[in-house]
Amino acid sequence: MSGSDIKIGWIGCGRMGTAMAKRLVVAGHNVTVTNRTRAKAEVLGELGATVVDRPRDLSHCDIVFVMVSANADLLEVTTGPEGLLSDPSMAPKIVVDCSTVSTETSATVRAACAARGAEFLAAPVSGNPKVVSSGQLTLAVSGKVDAFETVRPYFDELGKGVTYVGDGEVARLVKICHNMMLGIVTQAMAEITVLAERGGIKRSAWLEFLNNSVMGSTFSRYKTPAFVNLDFTPTFTPTLLRKDFDLGMHAAYELDVPMPVSALCTEIVKSAIGAGYVHEDFAVLLLEAARGAGLAMEPENVEVDDGLSGVR
Repeated sequence: MSGSDIKIGWIGCGRMGTAMAKRLVVAGHNVTVTNRTRAKAEVLGELGATVVDRPRDLSHCDIVFVMVSANADLLEVTTGPEGLLSDPSMAPKIVVDCSTVSTETSATVRAACAARGAEFLAAPVSGNPKVVSSGQLTLAVSGKVDAFETVRPYFDELGKGVTYVGDGEVARLVKICHNMMLGIVTQAMAEITVLAERGGIKRSAWLEFLNNSVMGSTFSRYKTPAFVNLDFTPTFTPTLLRKDFDLGMHAAYELDVPMPVSALCTEIVKSAIGAGYVHEDFAVLLLEAARGAGLAMEPENVEVDDGLSGVR
């Protein structure tokens, strides 16, 4: 497979899937897309993609990317009656799953692909639609290295960083480890930001200092607007974070790795969910830390650079 003759399929046109597929469509690739709700796929059709009704209609493609919400969705769009692998006469050469699913589900789909002569790459991503649009998406990929090298040019167009982490399902563990780190860092930021404010320091001033120091990061800068202005429009909810902590702690048990800090953060996230924070962004850990300190926070209502838009 080489050049402009490669046919790319895309399954899943939610917020993330649309943002990712758009980068390939705008780059001029031959992309065919499908989504359970066709209207969502039509957005990409307006940009030049071909829109079809079923995952099965992508079986003629060389490479098919999948970006869906859950284990059951991945199974449905690949091994279901109208799934990608349901046409007995043909199958894609490579299937790339960018969803966050369990290792067991991933292995099931990998085996189904192998039975049809297709390679399967697990390629979970780190980011959200705004991160995708800014070109900052990162991906961890596992599977056969030859398949990875074939798809790599398209991975490079999806974001700034793609890391091949090994064979089989190891990319799934990479994503779980990443999200556990996400929760731990956010909890640490929350506690220390509360300490600073309780001591009379504006959150915006403390976080500006942090972000300009060696302790600052792309992530701390990205979460600064939420912390300063208390805008918890969801990018990743406490419920989803708890799921990944649970998966991570299960892996730690299986691999005999003590993780006391992660265990504590798991309980803190569960407490936030118990307090009613289900649909908000997981940055609401800040409010839980403030509640524990008896501190009533108010939005500062100032413009803050998130490191992606460049707006101050």
